[in-house]
Amino acid sequence: MSDRNTRKEKWIITAVALGVILNPLNTTMITVALPSIQKEFDLNTTDISWLIASYFIISAIFTPLIGKLSDAYGRKNIYLIGLGLVVVSSILAPLSPNMLVLLLMRGIQAVGTSALFPAGVGIIRNTIKHKQNRVIGTLSVFATTSAAFGPTISGLFIQFGGWPVIFYVNLPVLAIGIILSILYIPKDERNTEIQYKWDILGIVLFSGFITSWMVFLLSLEGDIQYGMLALAVLLTVAFYYVEQKKEAPFINVNFFKKNLNITLIYVQYILSTVIFFAILLSFPTYIQSVLGANSDMAGIVMLSLSIFAMITTPIATRWMESKGFRSPLFISVLIGIIGVILLFTVNHQSPLFWIAVVLAVTGISNGIQNIGLQNLLFSFIDKAESGIASGLLMTSRFIGNILASTIFGVAFATGMYDGNMTKMAIVLAVVAVVLLPGMLYVTNHEKKN
Repeated sequence: MSDRNTRKEKWIITAVALGVILNPLNTTMITVALPSIQKEFDLNTTDISWLIASYFIISAIFTPLIGKLSDAYGRKNIYLIGLGLVVVSSILAPLSPNMLVLLLMRGIQAVGTSALFPAGVGIIRNTIKHKQNRVIGTLSVFATTSAAFGPTISGLFIQFGGWPVIFYVNLPVLAIGIILSILYIPKDERNTEIQYKWDILGIVLFSGFITSWMVFLLSLEGDIQYGMLALAVLLTVAFYYVEQKKEAPFINVNFFKKNLNITLIYVQYILSTVIFFAILLSFPTYIQSVLGANSDMAGIVMLSLSIFAMITTPIATRWMESKGFRSPLFISVLIGIIGVILLFTVNHQSPLFWIAVVLAVTGISNGIQNIGLQNLLFSFIDKAESGIASGLLMTSRFIGNILASTIFGVAFATGMYDGNMTKMAIVLAVVAVVLLPGMLYVTNHEKKN
């Protein structure tokens, strides 16, 4: 390969990487800004939960949808449209006069960032010939782990311009990404053979059952809405039966039926995400509201979570290459249980150093589980199914995020204080314990090379 082609590929990878990090970063940068947003718009915890979870619901819907659209209508076109939508939302969101407008702008941002991962992976598949799978795998891990840096980035910048800064910080990244995309990503070749079939019913049912489950779960703190529970169950069952009969389903549910192990890996990934994101979501507000730290200090303390997650990832990768998946993933769950137990020691008198230690333990656990479950999943599937598997993995992450934001809403419905932190810790302890037998099962059936 010539030096010129090598340089071009590096610029393409950089352009895609800059877009891929925008979704996870924008899901977590808002965490440090929540106290300011809540105060300015006079919001309760349920409102905050919807502000967060709506982003994930939209992302869960549009990521698989846009992935198929980019195959039919051009990956570069869809990628640039996605970047453009994020530009619009990043400029207009800080001008929001009320909660509804802010929700709308966040929704536009969610649609835009949802386009970037599937279209970006498609661009890599079409243009990168050298170590393509490694590049895609690195982007996937990068997209997931970069979420942990959101609170630190926003915490350091909010002190200079308040909560609107979390939107403005996107603009330099977007400017570079758009320029590199225009200059280096090849033009799309029009593919007239692919005719995308809109699975409207599947989209409606998926949106309905995700939203209705969240409404029901948020009602657990007050008047429980049993009617919404019945609707959620009905829509979930209807979604499954409709999708399994479709030739081009919105979500390929038949993929789960091929191997119980694959399904359980996705479940494990959802549960792991629940613990990680619930802590990622609650601690920035806790550090500011209960411990009295400012936004930049909250961001610095949250850095403990992201750094240890990042450091652990390459170490865990080498560990699994030499020892297999069973021991690393089993130990990661034990570390995760310790991390959740340590949540019970957190109170309004806790020094920030101790908060950093608790977050570090969670970061280590998630760093191992994140890369381990992804690699374990791909060890079970053929290359031809890697696209479906990647899309479902992203959907699993969004579902985990939605559940975590729901737990946040229910646990802290009456305010951010020690007793409610204990409530969240109890729920996460149950999740952590459930992870243990599941991890033993999926690693007991891992494929041997």
